[in-house]
Amino acid sequence: MNISNKILSALIVIAILAGGVYFFTRKSSQNAPSMMKKNPPEVMVKEEVMVKNEIKAGYPQYAKSVLDQSMGGRRILFFYANWCPTCKTANINFEQNITKIPTDVALIRVNYNDSDTDQEEKDLARKYDITYQHTFVQIDSNGKELAKWNGGQIEELLSNIK
Repeated sequence: MNISNKILSALIVIAILAGGVYFFTRKSSQNAPSMMKKNPPEVMVKEEVMVKNEIKAGYPQYAKSVLDQSMGGRRILFFYANWCPTCKTANINFEQNITKIPTDVALIRVNYNDSDTDQEEKDLARKYDITYQHTFVQIDSNGKELAKWNGGQIEELLSNIK
């Protein structure tokens, strides 16, 4: 084997090795983002919290289905605005003290007068004559108002539940 054949053989081996490294590097870098899209750890944690809040702890975001499914227990509508500082503080307090909410109580957060408010939520506010945010309305299984109060966090909530 002469020198030019040795050089050519060495270049072919180097090209094959470089191609293999490129192939495996590219394949693993393509798989990494798709794996992260499927199961990023922070999304899984948030999903678990959402399930916990809605099903076990009783602090779901309003949806007609949530309101309907909570008919067997005590239901309290929390009329909330995303721009309201006292609502935000109360929301954090409820989330931090979620285990204190009795298991038969659904504290349902209803958007009121903000960018997230939909027509159903506006209709609920009108039905219960809500004139400002951070208002609580306890309703029975037929939707009849049992109690209404303004302001407060977990302590006030627990003391006002009928």
